Amino acid sequence: MHLKRSPRRRTLTLHVAPGAVTIHAPARTPERLIESFLEAKRGWAERHLATYAARSAPVPLVDGAPLSFLGETLTLRLTPGTRTPFRSGQEVRVPPGDLEGVRRAVERWYRRAALPELRALVEGYADALGARDRLRAVHLSAARTRWGSCTAGGDIRLHWLLSRAPREVAAYVALHEAAHLLELNHSPRYWAHVARLMPEHARWRAWLKEHGHTLALP
Repeated sequence: MHLKRSPRRRTLTLHVAPGAVTIHAPARTPERLIESFLEAKRGWAERHLATYAARSAPVPLVDGAPLSFLGETLTLRLTPGTRTPFRSGQEVRVPPGDLEGVRRAVERWYRRAALPELRALVEGYADALGARDRLRAVHLSAARTRWGSCTAGGDIRLHWLLSRAPREVAAYVALHEAAHLLELNHSPRYWAHVARLMPEHARWRAWLKEHGHTLALP
């Protein structure tokens, strides 16, 4: 548990993230009051931590397995007679086969479903930044060391695995790259563009750094 005090804060709040609990408190709040607040919220916090832990644990790609997609939890269905993976309601239907064959089919579905969603995020942020005229195209990437990239010519690439992250995380990377349309660097002016549209960007950046490895397909 982490405690953060601020002279500007007026109330106690509790924030739960994967693997971490943070209490935000006014600067002069007594320790006993903080302890009582935490005890009252303990059950709520533990339930959220357990949910995050369950989501991050790798689950084999078998019939009925959960699939994360931009904040939604879909269900994998191995469906005989299916040729092309497709979504039906809250289910993703793929042809049955060995584990590697199913994995390839699931990845094909993710790549096809991810592109329009990620493109829309980039285009929305490019519009908000007043940089839409500088955006040439949005593509998917499978780079091993980057979640996204932006070229001087206005081509943006986002890793398809971002579609398995919470939507806020994918949105952060989309904004991160869209802001490079204005500043092809990480200068204070660049980060000011990011912060203007997403004041909490550091939270999602930290999530990706800590949990990005869990987005890979099992």
